Amino acid sequence: MKTQVAIIGAGPSGLLLGQLLQQAGIETVIVERQAPDYILGRIRAGVLEQGTVDLLREAGVAARMDAEGLVHEGVELLVDGKRLRLDLKALTGGKTVMVYGQTEVTRDLMQARQASGAPTIYCAKDVRPHDLQGEHPYLTYEKDGEQHRIDCDYIAGCDGFHGVSRQSIPAGVLREYERVYPFGWLGLLSDTSPVNHELIYGQHSRGFVLCSQRSLTRSRYYLQVPLDDRVEAWSDQRFWDELKARLPADIAADLVTGPALEKSIAPLRSHVVEPMQYGRLFLLGDAAHIVPPTGAKGLNLAASDVNYLYRILLKVYREGRLDLLDQYSSLALRRVWKGERFSWFMTNLLHDFGEHKDAWDQKMQEADREYFLTSPAGLLNIAENYVGLPFEAVE
Repeated sequence: MKTQVAIIGAGPSGLLLGQLLQQAGIETVIVERQAPDYILGRIRAGVLEQGTVDLLREAGVAARMDAEGLVHEGVELLVDGKRLRLDLKALTGGKTVMVYGQTEVTRDLMQARQASGAPTIYCAKDVRPHDLQGEHPYLTYEKDGEQHRIDCDYIAGCDGFHGVSRQSIPAGVLREYERVYPFGWLGLLSDTSPVNHELIYGQHSRGFVLCSQRSLTRSRYYLQVPLDDRVEAWSDQRFWDELKARLPADIAADLVTGPALEKSIAPLRSHVVEPMQYGRLFLLGDAAHIVPPTGAKGLNLAASDVNYLYRILLKVYREGRLDLLDQYSSLALRRVWKGERFSWFMTNLLHDFGEHKDAWDQKMQEADREYFLTSPAGLLNIAENYVGLPFEAVE
């Protein structure tokens, strides 16, 4: 089989890149090791930046998002028991965020891919990229007991942190940066109406809390918990009781509880590799970087990577601009590091680090809260990062 761009991974970044390229007349094949139902069963982010929303519209997959997604013009911060509404739209000159689950984004992209007739190979085993430094890279994989090969011009690695793409780059090429946080998030998904019409990010002496949502009838709540906690130790009732304990009485009184559809604990960490390309292999999304979810940047940074690689490849195929290929990593990383900074900042601002923070760090945390939550410049800083920084032009 031959194609122009081979994409490893049928998550949202791989599917979005494939959709944009196919729409532009650039042939793609997507190879995925999991089945579609497994991919759709993963519970992930639900807050889309303005730039991600615009990119989904450009890709022609925004009809259901625009019909069912919830536009949020603000977000609430809860510190020391005091509620502060951050007016995103007013502070950023009209920008907002969209609450629309990653699962739904993926579903829309899968349907668009199927409708286009472009090939997606699911349940592929032993996927391996080859000849990445040459002019004719290719993929091999096993399917139904047979070996297959895909020849291509470029390979996009969209297969996540544990995928084969990054692991195919020789040792010593990539530099890794990592910060591991001493706690995790216990998340609960329920078919209950959200406690507030906008998201609430809360600091509390018992630990961080996030009141999020996926729709007007489906809520997602998170509690900061120790890394050694186990989901089995948290009954639904214990979760709801602890959530109420970390919320002001007026908010807790409005909380609608119900059985958990899903419950899990996710560790928090930051991770980035540089560069994000090796020869004709380009890394996108979790294959290159991971952020703590506090800043709502994971899916949005993946979309940012897609934006840059798509626009570069568009100019490569339409204008012969091969010189742009070497710009991908630097373009993507500038925005990645800003997203990492914001996620790190929000994590430090709102979480209880306990014994992992000394007296100096504690004072710095208090000073940050005092400045950023009372200063117009500080509030603008949070708002413009939350709605998403602009994409750089590819020229």
